[in-house]
Amino acid sequence: MTYKQDNDKLYRYLFQNRAVRGEWVRLNDTFTETLNTHHYPIRVQNLLGEMLVATSLLTATMKFEGTITVQIQGDGPLKLAVINGNEHQQLRALARVEGDIAEDATLSQMIGNGVLVISIMPNDGERYQGVIALDKPTIRECLEDYFARSEQLQTHLIIRTGEYEGKAVAGGMLLQIMPDGTGTPEDFEHLATLAETVKDEEMFGLSAEELLFRLYHEEHVEVYEPQQTEFKCGCSRERSGNAILLLPAEEIEEMLAEKNGVIDIQCECCGTQYFFDKPAINELKEEADKLAKLGL
Repeated sequence: MTYKQDNDKLYRYLFQNRAVRGEWVRLNDTFTETLNTHHYPIRVQNLLGEMLVATSLLTATMKFEGTITVQIQGDGPLKLAVINGNEHQQLRALARVEGDIAEDATLSQMIGNGVLVISIMPNDGERYQGVIALDKPTIRECLEDYFARSEQLQTHLIIRTGEYEGKAVAGGMLLQIMPDGTGTPEDFEHLATLAETVKDEEMFGLSAEELLFRLYHEEHVEVYEPQQTEFKCGCSRERSGNAILLLPAEEIEEMLAEKNGVIDIQCECCGTQYFFDKPAINELKEEADKLAKLGL
């Protein structure tokens, strides 16, 4: 039986006697809605699922209000894979593929020479960017190495993607030694070893409470209230219109002539289309001029 009340939820938990913190997330609708308007190769779908899980778990470790972007750039057939998220666990995903990608393609075969870039943009404070070499077989291992090197925190990730009850699903767990220095490597390794025993059907089919009990029934685990995750695209008619206004006037006129008097813009993330005829564009220009005069 699937515990649907824990679908699209993130749970934080703390091992009271071990000085280790943990997170568990399962993305169902959040994942499938990122794929609804695209026909990505299976391997790319799974990679986006892995990145969505990683972004959700990473965001939950950070105490900030703002956005996080986890992005892969490479020179292989997968040119770009990017996840945007925020402290509300609102996520979206996008990939750009040029060429064929086999179902059993490795990370390096998809990406070629590439890097993983994590950008954190708090509403208040300085922007942070970390660049991670994709020199390991999986995203999971690259991120674990990043935490060990840059944050000097023992971190263990489990990320699973696949299909459950006929739908695409992704889930994962994060264990991290407490940054106050009270945790021991032995305690951390013990809990990480137990976490590795989790089966896909447990990750995708059990409630958080039952999953944690099966893995850690001899531990004292404090579980906090869950946070809802959701797919959310930040596109809008206003943003699309502003993008048109960035073009030279001559180019806008040429586009209107080529497209029978209507420029359409489709969001790459969610597939929403926005249409602008000449009166609508003139209205956008007038509004932009008013704001410019007001210094806004």
